[in-house]
Amino acid sequence: MSSFGAGKTKEVIFSVEDGSVKMFLRGRPVLMLIPDDQAPTYSLDTRSELPPCRFKLDWVYGYRGRDCRANLHLLPTGEIVYFVASVAVLYSVEEQRQRHYLGHNDDIKCLAVHPDMVTIATGQVAGTTKEGKLLPPHVRIWDSVSLSTLHVLGLGVFDRAVCCVGFSKSNGGSLLCAVDESNDHMLSVWDWAKEAKVVDSKCSNEAVLVATFHPTDPSLLITCGKSHVYFWTLEGGSLSKRQGLFEKHEKPKYVLCVTFLEGGDVVTGDSGGNLYVWGKGGNRITQAVLGAHDGGVFGLCALRDGTLVSGGGRDRRLVLWGSDYSKLQEVEVPEDFGPVRTVAEGRGDTLYVGTTRNSILQGSLHTGFSLLVQGHVEELWGLATHPTRAQFVTCGQDKLVHLWSSESHQPLWSRLIEDPARSAGFHPSGSVLAVGTVTGRWLLLDTETHDLVAIHTDGNEQISVVSFSPDGAYLAVGSHDNLVYVYTVDQGGRKVSRLGKCSGHSSFITHLDWAQDSSCFVTNSGDYEILYWDPATCRQITNADTMRNVEWDTATCVLGFGVFGIWSEGADGTDINAVARSHDGKLLASADDFGKVHLFSYPCCQPRALGHKYGGHSSHVTNVAFLWDDSVALTTGGKDTSVLQWRVV
Repeated sequence: MSSFGAGKTKEVIFSVEDGSVKMFLRGRPVLMLIPDDQAPTYSLDTRSELPPCRFKLDWVYGYRGRDCRANLHLLPTGEIVYFVASVAVLYSVEEQRQRHYLGHNDDIKCLAVHPDMVTIATGQVAGTTKEGKLLPPHVRIWDSVSLSTLHVLGLGVFDRAVCCVGFSKSNGGSLLCAVDESNDHMLSVWDWAKEAKVVDSKCSNEAVLVATFHPTDPSLLITCGKSHVYFWTLEGGSLSKRQGLFEKHEKPKYVLCVTFLEGGDVVTGDSGGNLYVWGKGGNRITQAVLGAHDGGVFGLCALRDGTLVSGGGRDRRLVLWGSDYSKLQEVEVPEDFGPVRTVAEGRGDTLYVGTTRNSILQGSLHTGFSLLVQGHVEELWGLATHPTRAQFVTCGQDKLVHLWSSESHQPLWSRLIEDPARSAGFHPSGSVLAVGTVTGRWLLLDTETHDLVAIHTDGNEQISVVSFSPDGAYLAVGSHDNLVYVYTVDQGGRKVSRLGKCSGHSSFITHLDWAQDSSCFVTNSGDYEILYWDPATCRQITNADTMRNVEWDTATCVLGFGVFGIWSEGADGTDINAVARSHDGKLLASADDFGKVHLFSYPCCQPRALGHKYGGHSSHVTNVAFLWDDSVALTTGGKDTSVLQWRVV
């Protein structure tokens, strides 16, 4: 008997006699049996091989509009730039191509484009590493052509997050302003090329939503947010502020957005639906458009021809205003996409509109708007790939189910269901999709028509896994009530009837894999148990030895001999949310709690196996799956609501 491991945290014990390996998660032993063909040559000291392939980020689905502003811009290259999770996306709509800046290690919160239209600044939140070390919030300045990082500002200076950034527009754009999310919302000004802070000042105890330099006056900055708009003067290394005076007008709860007109006037939009014009250099209102929108004015964009577009929150309207503030035109954004968050001018009369439901639309006030980027709006866990096509499904807390094409990167259809969704699985024919929700309900949907085929309820806890057997004869439904419900399946997945339930786990079901011949399945649970089941009888197979040589159709269980190398030293059993083996059996990808996607060789059965590590998500990566032909892998982010598509190279 040989043992291996560093101390007690992650001891792995190999027993030659039993042909087994035992590892420990939070002190609990997890026993795994070695297949007979591997047992004679197995050793814990064998070095694991790096995987034969790598991942390259190919496409990012989603946009962060729910709580971020002014984060959508058109570049001279024809690309639009925006962000989601910790990725800044440069999307060429004409070429249907994306490039990605991947310098950040946690959620991006703000973005600004330099007057040279090449240099970009992005600010991020504080993060933590797997080891619990704090990653400080900071600003990264990068080149949008080469995607190289030019400067990093404010490590150890900012608190919690950087929520606003803005370049000076005159004087060659040599200055950058930033606001953090400390209690005092510190406003700082930086000589960014020297990475030196010029000055800082307490901005407000309340939320600050915008910080921007005046386009023609390098010494003037404007900040606005909850119950304030401030006009700052930068002189001789100090900042002084004047409050915007609302005088006879009612002071709004929030000043939400700012833009500048050619003559130097400042226009603000507020939560009361009003537009106020502040005369150049002053802090008094010279003109008011009251009730411009029903509800807040979320976005403003001054167009090249001297007109102005405002975007509404509650009313979802885009309104074009003439130079005398007469209303020239208006159009309503479809309800599904949500309120307008930000408006950017494109080429010709094209506008790009980011919405609070994490979508980006493209169009014009004349022609209306169509969907360019579709996003999920809340935490995302459900992911399944089609058995024979370049398609996949995502579903989340927002009750949305999207069927995507991995080639066109657009949803083929979207459907709103009654409950927040948690899991998904295709019938082997590909014509039916099962979706598990958080209430114990699960649905069958027709993948062509997206019609509801059936709806069932098992228990009242979340359904963490729905999985058809490879022969299409069974459906296993794993619940947080510690049970797996087994159904027989007919008519290509359209007719299911409950056969029974598998009882034996003492914690919630987390993952499930079927044998290739559909004769049995294996489950993992929240207390790190591995149990085996006979679907025909719904009974536990207690003699685990008989399961030693089973060929598994998939490898989504995070515990098992073929995958245990994914666990790092001292790992908590909840650190890895999902794992997937490629269909050719050569690769294993895992999704962890620290924003990372890992790629290993399969089988991954050496302790702390060598692998490649990829960023892009923030905090929890909740799921991972390979397309049917292994050309692409997909990962979902929990709180970051994004889907990342990785090309296997």
